[in-house]
Amino acid sequence: MAAAKTVNPKAKVARAQAALAFNISAARGLQDLLRTNLGPKGTIKILVSGAGDIKLTKDTGQIQHPTASLIAKVATAQDDIIGDGTTSNVLIIGELLKQADLYISEGLHPRIITEGFEAVKEKALHFLEEVKVSREMDKETLKDVARASLCSKVHAELADVLTEAVVGSILAIKRKDEPTDLFMIFLIRGLVLDHRERVEDAYILTCNVEVNSGFFLQESERKFIEDRVKTNNRTEKENKGFINQKGIDPFSLDALSKEGIVALHRAKRRNMERLTLACGGVALNSFEDLSPDCLGHAGLVYEYTLLKFRIRFLEKCNNPRSVTLLIKGPNKAVKNAIDDGCIVPGAGAVEVAMAEALIKYKLRVKDKAQLGVQAFVDASLVIPKVLAQNSGFDLQETLLVGVDLNTGEPMVAEKQLLHSCHLIFVPLSALIATNILLVDEIMQAGMSSLKG
Repeated sequence: MAAAKTVNPKAKVARAQAALAFNISAARGLQDLLRTNLGPKGTIKILVSGAGDIKLTKDTGQIQHPTASLIAKVATAQDDIIGDGTTSNVLIIGELLKQADLYISEGLHPRIITEGFEAVKEKALHFLEEVKVSREMDKETLKDVARASLCSKVHAELADVLTEAVVGSILAIKRKDEPTDLFMIFLIRGLVLDHRERVEDAYILTCNVEVNSGFFLQESERKFIEDRVKTNNRTEKENKGFINQKGIDPFSLDALSKEGIVALHRAKRRNMERLTLACGGVALNSFEDLSPDCLGHAGLVYEYTLLKFRIRFLEKCNNPRSVTLLIKGPNKAVKNAIDDGCIVPGAGAVEVAMAEALIKYKLRVKDKAQLGVQAFVDASLVIPKVLAQNSGFDLQETLLVGVDLNTGEPMVAEKQLLHSCHLIFVPLSALIATNILLVDEIMQAGMSSLKG
């Protein structure tokens, strides 16, 4: 402490037990804040900003406490990778530190606890590999996975509606032996653009050609534009659409309109890339090679005003490879199930079965590290306990393999399937808890160090 004060006299320093208590208190505080959010029966929080803005959320807002902020960043990282299990991650980390604190308060060194965590982590991963269920990811299985993820975020009736859309959006673009890119997923059997008009049975020309002219056109320039329009119109298709990434000047737009061509310009590049995937055809950089084979097709093109936005829909495309989903949903759970080809039973069954297996493994761990294993086992049971508690049932009476949250009775856990995010948050939780337990000094900079 003296060395830290020498470097910065205004620094705040916490060492040994004070530092450990500081970190564990923050982790348990964050756990207590989020535990009521877990599961389909979980509650939500209201966040009110200084300006009076209200936000309903199950996720945390901005956190200033350094340790709690670290745990929140871990949960955010998991959400970026998997899209689910963030609340479970926070609860497991908080419970690991809570159980460790019980042994540390009796004189056990934190290093002994962390050795038990490291030993049991590999066994837990091995157990998860054994209990996972490998099966063909058909539509009904994927709907079970999506519903399990959605039910913890929206009302059950809305989850049923969104489940069909979420699964349909992914299956629409999923191709055998090709990776699924979630950033190209939307659901409308075609594409969504922000332009005008309505056309049925439209043939779509996609290009990246700029047509510029001044306000006053020379006869030669006018003839040049008319020739380009006629080139664009030389196919025999009716109800043509012309979508251009670059600009189209007013005279050219007028000329295209006279020829019965709906022209959209300055389309976003990402939409241009999706357009050929959705409607077919070939994107052109020149009109020289224009032919009917270059045209895509959309059965219906129309405009819809959503709030203050005017959105263009291209629907009824033939075998679209790009679709649009106008809601933001946890598609990652479905994508991960497709990629992994396996799922695990839900309803808290995995955690209970894992705890039972780790209890047997504890006897094979040497000396006092068994206490670390026991702490891990007790911490893993926090998920089924909180699920039951949030549903209004006695957590001791309902700690069973598979709990029906509607009745509190045992259920066949395989009827409630979900993608296993345990493979990520189990080792991640153990790692973060280990790092926090091994912190023996915290130095918070004072104002003098901030002035440089």
